[in-house]
Amino acid sequence: MKNWIKPSKIEWVSFVIMMPLVAVLLNLILYGKRTWTDSRIWLYSFPLLILIGLVSWYVHIAAMHWYRVKFPALKQTGLRLTILGITHIFLTALTFASIFYVYDLFHFLGFEIDLDKFKVSLLLAIAVNMIATSMWEADYTLNQWKASVAEKEKLEQLTLQYEFDTLKSQINPHFLFNCFNTLSSLIAVDKAKAEEFLNELSRVYRYLLRTNKNGLSTLESEIQFVQSYSTLLKTRHGDALQLEIETDKRYNQYLLPSLSLQLLIENAVKHNVVTKSSPLVVDIFTATGNVLVVNNNLQPKQYKPISNGIGLENIRSKYELLQQGGFQVLKDEKNFSVVLPLIWSPVMEQQISLLNTPVTNKV
Repeated sequence: MKNWIKPSKIEWVSFVIMMPLVAVLLNLILYGKRTWTDSRIWLYSFPLLILIGLVSWYVHIAAMHWYRVKFPALKQTGLRLTILGITHIFLTALTFASIFYVYDLFHFLGFEIDLDKFKVSLLLAIAVNMIATSMWEADYTLNQWKASVAEKEKLEQLTLQYEFDTLKSQINPHFLFNCFNTLSSLIAVDKAKAEEFLNELSRVYRYLLRTNKNGLSTLESEIQFVQSYSTLLKTRHGDALQLEIETDKRYNQYLLPSLSLQLLIENAVKHNVVTKSSPLVVDIFTATGNVLVVNNNLQPKQYKPISNGIGLENIRSKYELLQQGGFQVLKDEKNFSVVLPLIWSPVMEQQISLLNTPVTNKV
């Protein structure tokens, strides 16, 4: 509670600028033309009014800050300003009544009370006070609005990160589910190949865990990973699965959601016939418009494999969360293609940094 009684910079600046002017005008009201000829007014009345003004100003500031503590929300602004206005008018009237009464009581520098002068000075003081209060409240409200916007943006970013992390967490179970199905079927056919497959799976999965920690990866990293992943698949399928990669090196450092290529190849193998007589050919290549195309020949299995729908929707959702358009799924009688936008943007680099920053919950 200590901070709320400390005047802000703009409150101090307004006092330093306005109080000397108010003191001069008030002396003119109190003493008229004598103000310019009687040096005692400048030696005694002027500093006294500055001192009284300082005390009055601080009481006004303390009341204003206290109301901000009691009514901090933006929706409470109207109520706070109403109460504050009444309080400031009362404090101003009390201050000026005290000045006129004390000056008259002691006949300070020959002063005698004049109600007309009191009314003029009070109206002047209220007008100056309202101007200062409006300036202080405008600054406070602006800062509150900025804080509200910043908090909203932070909340949106945390929500985005949570959704992105949720999508990332879906990939590993999806990958394991399909690999274990493959391993199960392979054990019954060739135990030696099953052991080789398991060893390769262990190595690739360790790589997958490292890769999936980040929301996005460079195209170069993704290509390296799918080459390792294809080795795993070929342990079972041999030449029945063919992976053709032809990408322009200038796109190597462009970004795309991590493990997108692995998911697409996995889906292609899952939903299509993969035999030596009907090999599945997966082509990965870059194209104009900063896109990567993953295409496979379409030869659907006669039976529909169990699908949890994670693959394509996972990738699509990541692009949507990153506010990157251009993701497309194209299909005809012979081919199934997915177009992945390649990302290169300073703004996106900043967003990636935020997505990869761990969230800490403060209690």
